[in-house]
Amino acid sequence: MSQVLLKLQALHPDFDPAQAPPKIAPLDAQKSRPLWSVMIPTFNCAGYLEKTLRSVLEQDPGVDQMQIEVIDDCSTQDDPAEVVRRIAGDRVSFFQKPINEGAISNFNTCIERSQGHLVHILHGDDHVMPGFYSKIAEAHSCHPQVPIFATLIDIINEAGEVTAQRSDMRKYHQQVLNHCRDFRFSTCFQFAGVVIRRNFYEQHGGFNPLLVHCADWEMWTRATHFGGAYVIGEYLAAYRVFSTNDTSRLRRTAENLRDQERAALVFSILLPDYPLAKASRKIIKRAKRQAAKFKRADDIEAVHAHQRFLQERAPSIWETIKMNLLKT
Repeated sequence: MSQVLLKLQALHPDFDPAQAPPKIAPLDAQKSRPLWSVMIPTFNCAGYLEKTLRSVLEQDPGVDQMQIEVIDDCSTQDDPAEVVRRIAGDRVSFFQKPINEGAISNFNTCIERSQGHLVHILHGDDHVMPGFYSKIAEAHSCHPQVPIFATLIDIINEAGEVTAQRSDMRKYHQQVLNHCRDFRFSTCFQFAGVVIRRNFYEQHGGFNPLLVHCADWEMWTRATHFGGAYVIGEYLAAYRVFSTNDTSRLRRTAENLRDQERAALVFSILLPDYPLAKASRKIIKRAKRQAAKFKRADDIEAVHAHQRFLQERAPSIWETIKMNLLKT
């Protein structure tokens, strides 16, 4: 057993990387079902939901072909049900969970409630561009055994302005990606642009609730590992980033880095010859970059969080950078 593995296990003693993801019950094979399930998880994001819904409804092929449902994780600051009624009437179903269980649990609820052959989990603050569903449906008809389909992604801010573009997978345009090399150290996909066959979830389980920041990365990697991914090299979806979302919050506390370590432990079991030591080094480098970014933003609380992270893992590295990061 490698020293890196022992170190990571010691840092995460309560995490079991071999724990199976939650099971997803199969649907009646004889029952008529739509091709699509567009499942929209929400939590305190009703201000963006209108854009999300309209982007889907503009491509709606009809109730026989597309299930559309909003699944609210017990919002406390707004009323997503009102938005659904006002924008979509009874075309879009609305389900509110009785208690807030967190994003990963809500994603699994989306899968459990889905009825279609293809499941698109579209966050209630993201949206899709024209052609998203028709182009993925065409890809699915040509590659019916591929479990995961993905498009390129625009990164947008709170105002909806494009601030960056995820083009990592452009090189695989119109190809079936049948290896996981590009997923070993970070995710190449984003939720808004990802569609997964429901029968993959039935065979291999839902999102891992032991992961938070990296549950999507682990799912995309798992699906690609077990059946490949088809990449559509067009920007057909938009992922919104803002200061209060889960990703930003986890970065401030360095919890995203700890979750990356937990994901690396999962990958060391899932993927043959996974380079765990290299993954650990990359996480350390990411911690240094994040700490420097928070220093530039004068976010000393976040810098201290990264100090604690680095002191536990790479005290010598911390000693070389702490003066620049902590001086005021």
